[in-house]
Amino acid sequence: MTQPTTLSPARPTDPLETPGQPERTELLSIAHGAEPSGGATAGVLALFEERVRLAPHAPAVIDGAHTWTYGQIDAAADDVATALRDRVGTGDLVGVCLDRSAALVVAAVAIARLGAVYLPLGPRPGERRLAAVTEDLDVACLVGDPALLPARHREAEHIELGLPREGVNATGAVVAALTPARTDSGLRAPGGAFYAVLTSGSTGRPKALAVAEPALATLLDWYRAETGLAPGDRQSLLIGVAFDPHLMELWAGLTSGAALVPAPDDVRWDTALLTGWWRDSAISVAVAATPMVEPLLEQPWPRSLTGLRHLIVGGDRMRRRPGADVTTTVHNAYGPAEATVVTTVHTMRAAGAEAEGSGAPPIGTPVPGVTVVVTDAEGRPVARGEEGELRIGGDGLAIGYLDPALTARRFTTRADATTSTSTGATTDTDASTGTNAAAHVTGFELAGTDRLYRTGDRVRMRADGVLEFLGRLDEQVKVSGVRIEPAEVEAALEQDPAVLHAVVTAPRTPDGRTRLVAYVRLAADHAATSGDALLTAVRAWLPEQAVPSAVRVVDTFPLDANGKVDRAELTRQAAGPDPEGAPASGAPAPSTPGERIVLDAVRDLLGRPGTTLADNFTEAGGTSIVAARLLTIIERESGVRLRAPQLLRQPDLRAVAALVDSRREAAREAGA
Repeated sequence: MTQPTTLSPARPTDPLETPGQPERTELLSIAHGAEPSGGATAGVLALFEERVRLAPHAPAVIDGAHTWTYGQIDAAADDVATALRDRVGTGDLVGVCLDRSAALVVAAVAIARLGAVYLPLGPRPGERRLAAVTEDLDVACLVGDPALLPARHREAEHIELGLPREGVNATGAVVAALTPARTDSGLRAPGGAFYAVLTSGSTGRPKALAVAEPALATLLDWYRAETGLAPGDRQSLLIGVAFDPHLMELWAGLTSGAALVPAPDDVRWDTALLTGWWRDSAISVAVAATPMVEPLLEQPWPRSLTGLRHLIVGGDRMRRRPGADVTTTVHNAYGPAEATVVTTVHTMRAAGAEAEGSGAPPIGTPVPGVTVVVTDAEGRPVARGEEGELRIGGDGLAIGYLDPALTARRFTTRADATTSTSTGATTDTDASTGTNAAAHVTGFELAGTDRLYRTGDRVRMRADGVLEFLGRLDEQVKVSGVRIEPAEVEAALEQDPAVLHAVVTAPRTPDGRTRLVAYVRLAADHAATSGDALLTAVRAWLPEQAVPSAVRVVDTFPLDANGKVDRAELTRQAAGPDPEGAPASGAPAPSTPGERIVLDAVRDLLGRPGTTLADNFTEAGGTSIVAARLLTIIERESGVRLRAPQLLRQPDLRAVAALVDSRREAAREAGA
């Protein structure tokens, strides 16, 4: 997969020589993926249309009892494109507020057919977050359930779309709500954009990133070759729609002739349901977030799960390798959205489980068309075995952010790589494209690589060219597989008039998981506001993974020697018990086995020792990932398997515990 690069003292004009530095003979931390095969020259939409021509009656989407053929998806997409053609044109952003369903698939194809830019937002992105997106970006229309759209789009002109209404996640009527006329101009997608996704932004408002069709086509070409995905196979449609791997799984299915199978939302909360769904739906290839897969690897692999050939896992650091009993080939994939979903991959098969050993697997080697470089703070490549920042180049790079100034800061030319610093300073750039407008500066050359993206990730390249992930260089963190800027969460909290100042920390739990804990100073006239009230309010601004597990109210922040907020001290405090988190005086102690199991587990998972049996799981900070872990703990400690809906329907933790106790008693009586 990789080609090594060396510096030789016998060749002082070597194109990778960094002038002014001592002569070096060691192997540099530079690796190139294989040359992409010819398939990437065909456009993504063209490959889908070729599948329609070859097998119009083959299943394209299978959702429970409902099946749509390639011909039916194609015809429905044509109808939607016709309905929108007079109002949506080439390069226009179309925000899609739909869940995993045939309707979503049709919408994606229709938008591509119009030459517009697909912007997946998810079925319930939060009204304030959605309002911020439509204020900052020049979005032509929002596609979704009219009842769930923000107020100004509910009142705007609607075009009813004839999208499929059947399926586990389907909604009722779907409209294209045209964006009302505005006096200012929002950010538009750059030319050539195929899709755009939102990433976390330090200003409190999400950043939008645009990716071109050839970059996605190159990735999909690797995906089909690696997994063998082909007609007759079934590809999961499991990833959250606003998360960029969703684009990979959706178009992988449509360009291979396989059938897409939308996952019910319940399976994303419950690992037992997930494996059962993979088996019952006859899934051949699946993509899943790391936090969902790791609990599966801690248990015996289901013997009945023989049809799942490949499992692509990503979004967070993988801490456990699959055991010898795992019959599925597991791919530990790494890649920021800025480099089109997957940059490097490490593949693990049961036959090599012993050779792999224990411990965290590496993030592997670059996929075809990708170049990776590990650099020091000045942008020079380091020797293999040394730590540094990972920079990415090659065919997989995104066009850039919709904000050209941000693109210029994070995407540098290869010449910039030797003059940029750890603060992000570069040579003069053309703000419209992010390319270097100044004369070529002296530095190393990378054949076939015009730009590099600075990931901010700390990595090490082994002597064999394999990358190991070590952490972040900046304050950005990953929570449940999603990159989060603490500053975005701080800004969202500070939208509340009760909050004067917010500081968000990201302590790690004893098992290595990251959670967010916010500290806030309140305005004098809001001194009675509680952390729980602020937590409830901020949910409307943030995606689920960015909602803190706790908000702690403080009078002052600790300061360091320079008079700045001592974030390290706050992180240390956040890793310990909440000083105000002891159970309220008079709160009843757990009195049954179920109550003890549930309450202890929730307190540990949320890092909130003040949680009581009277608290509601979601309102206390529970998320889908936390729910999955809680269900696993309950089953391990009590032998009772609850389903996610049963957990979420209960008004409080006492009711959850009562359900556990009643199931334990029923099992005991049945065994008597």
